[in-house]
Order: sequence, then structure tokens, then C-alpha cells
Amino acid sequence: MYESLVERDETSLYIPALAKSWHVSDDARTWVFRLRDEVRVHYGGVIKAKDVLGSIRRSMDPSLGGALGTQGLYQSYLGDAELQELDNQTVRIVTKQPFADLLDLLVEIPIVSMDAISNAIETAGSGPYRLLSRREGEVIMESFPDYWRGKPAAGRVQWIVEPDETKRIQALRDGRADIVSGITVAGKRTIENLHNASAITYKSSVCVIFMFNLLLERFNDTRVRQALNFALKKPELIASIKDGDAHELNGPLTPLHFGYDPLTPAYPYDLKKARELLSDAGFSGAHIVLDVPIIHPDEAPRLAREMAKQYQEIGIQTEVKEFSDREAYAQTVRNKGWTGDLCCFDSSPLSTYRVLREKLHSAVRGPWWQGYTNQNVDTLVDQAQTTVDPSRRQAIYRHAYRIIRDDAPWLFLYNPNLHWGISNAVKRCKPGMDGLIHLPASFP
Repeated sequence: MYESLVERDETSLYIPALAKSWHVSDDARTWVFRLRDEVRVHYGGVIKAKDVLGSIRRSMDPSLGGALGTQGLYQSYLGDAELQELDNQTVRIVTKQPFADLLDLLVEIPIVSMDAISNAIETAGSGPYRLLSRREGEVIMESFPDYWRGKPAAGRVQWIVEPDETKRIQALRDGRADIVSGITVAGKRTIENLHNASAITYKSSVCVIFMFNLLLERFNDTRVRQALNFALKKPELIASIKDGDAHELNGPLTPLHFGYDPLTPAYPYDLKKARELLSDAGFSGAHIVLDVPIIHPDEAPRLAREMAKQYQEIGIQTEVKEFSDREAYAQTVRNKGWTGDLCCFDSSPLSTYRVLREKLHSAVRGPWWQGYTNQNVDTLVDQAQTTVDPSRRQAIYRHAYRIIRDDAPWLFLYNPNLHWGISNAVKRCKPGMDGLIHLPASFP
């Protein structure tokens, strides 16, 4: 129903969306966006500069809420920026500090009509579909006839909530569903045997990791953190917990991330090395506490228990504490109020800058920062924001990546795959870089 100023193509490069062009100054502080002409809004009006500025301000409002502790997150990025309307079709954003990765934020901000919001119109976007009706467990959208890119692929889209994977697949089998999401490896195998549908697999931007609680002094020695990485048989964890459906991490990002370094080695399983590091560090604590939510990632309790078994090999006893309220769990970690030794998260922003700034930059101390400090990393992340040239900025990020891998502020575990079932009737649908299914311009 909504669109952003820019979007990612299949190679993760930014391309025009509602903004037909843009320019950034050499100091990476001033961005000017020129909007497309006559982009129609659902139920009247066109997208103008005031809508862009209003939408950006709206994204920073913590009262709008946010999933799992993300409310008001953009305030820390853009709260001190100057947002200017040069004319009806031109927007200028001037940030206080250099911000070469501003597009990482703008790609996530939906542009809404300020007039529609002021008139209490429920859907106020310019996307290919507009809201027709909704009720508990169901949303129905209809195609928007004035969509600026042309006629949408489907005349109507119906979204149905079905938490049971078996029932989702049965709906696909029976022709009652065209696309089903949240499919496991077992479900994928079932779909592969259907005559009227296919399974689609795609790499995600999710990192399943444990963050060390470095707000406590217990794990301030890098050797201890490295040892706990070396002591894990990650291929076995992936095989037993994810049915082999994931890729081992070699650091804090996935291959889909701009700053990922493919040449950085993952921590291999090396029990001898782990024991030597613990001995050299004089680590005497034989008991650690793993805090885990019961969802997001859903496998966290099982994963922690399997890790506990492996840590017995280096003489560490592990207590697993489960948290049933996922929102409260996220808020507690965000507020730095947790008391365990490590906590499990599925780090997911596709933005390299967001991951490093929100989780690892010690001067910023962002929402998910848990005490990690390395001045070289801070300097490199800041330097990246002054570097407009993408190739040079990527090299800076990769340098920071290697340092973070060696410092081991996290247990780097795995990057899971995503699976969908797609009926033959809509087989041209495919996932994008954002991990969502995108409808084609038309169906066969």
C-alpha cells in the first residue's frame, strides 16, 4: 500500500521509486531529492514534498510504536536534521553529521499523504494496492487503478493469518492460497512434491547470534569471548536445530549486507584452542547464563540447550533462561537492564550502518549496544559516513568487519534461509532483497 523514496534492486543497489533522482554533497551532509510528477494517492491527491517531510517526521515519533523495541529509532538518526521543502516536488535533507548511508533509512520509510492522515483516511499511500477491508485474521486489498507504474498484477489480494504450517500448505495444495510464507525445510519438501506449486528458497539478512553482556566485567577479556566461539560446533547446531537450513556466520553480517567481507574466516570448532584461551585468560567462571526468547528466533530455547551440551566439553555449565514475552525481552535488553551473560537475538536490518551503529558503536551506545568498545571500529564506522564513494565505503566497512570478528562481542552462529510456497498460477512472483515476495507487473 505504501512506497518509499528509493528502493533496492536485485543486486542491492538503490534505484528510484517515488524520488526520480537525487544528489548528495561531497561532505555527505546535504541530500536533495526530486519527486516524480503526479504520483496519485489512494482516494485523492498526489504525493508532494510536504508528504515526504511529514512522513520522515512521522517515522521518528515514538508514540506510533514499533515492533520489538524499535519505536522512535529513527529519531537518533534524523532528529537534528534540517528537513526542507524547496518546492512541491523537491526535498532537501541536511544532516548535522555526514550521513553517506542515508538511503539505508529512507528505503524503509513509507511515504504517506499528510492530507489523508489529517482527514482520518485509513490508507494514505501511493502503492499498487489499497485497503478494501480488514477483520481479525484477514486483510483484503484491491488494485489501485491510478498506480503510476501501471496496472497491478492482481485485481485483489487477500491476506489470511494461518499460524499452522500444515494448514497453510494444505491451502496451497487445494488452490485456496497462491503464496504461503514461513515455510520450514520439512514444509519445503512437501511443497516440492505438489503438482500445482513450487518452493522458493532465498537467503535472508538475518543473523542468529548471542550478544555478550559486556556491561558486566566478566567477559571483557577478548580471549574468553573467542574461546566460546571456538568451542561451538556450528555445523552440528545448524544440522540439528535448522535441519541444515542455514549458513555459518563469519562475523556480524550476512552475504546480503553491503559491508560483509567474504574473505573473513568463520570461527572453526577448535576445542584445544578454546581451552588454551580460557586458561591464558584465567577464566574461572564455570557457569554462564544464556537469556533466550521463545520466539524470534523461534528455535532459541532448543539452540541454547544444544549449546549448553557443547560447552560442557570445556568445563562450562550453562543455565538457560527463557522469556515468554518477546516485547518485554527486547525492551529489557534495549534498556540495558538484563543480567544474564549472553542474550539471543535475530539481528535483521539489511543496512550495514544500522547494524554497526545500533549494536556495536561505543560512542553512540545505540539501543542494542551491550558494552562493546573498540575505538578503531567507532572511527571506521564514522569514516564510512563521510565517504560518498560506495567502493571506498565498502572497504572501510570490511576493515571494521574483520576487527569485530576478531574481538568477538557476539557468538556468531548462523544465517537462516527463507522459504515460500508459490502456486503455478503466480509462479513469476519472487523474493526481493528485502526478503519479501514481490508481485510481477502481470501474471501469465
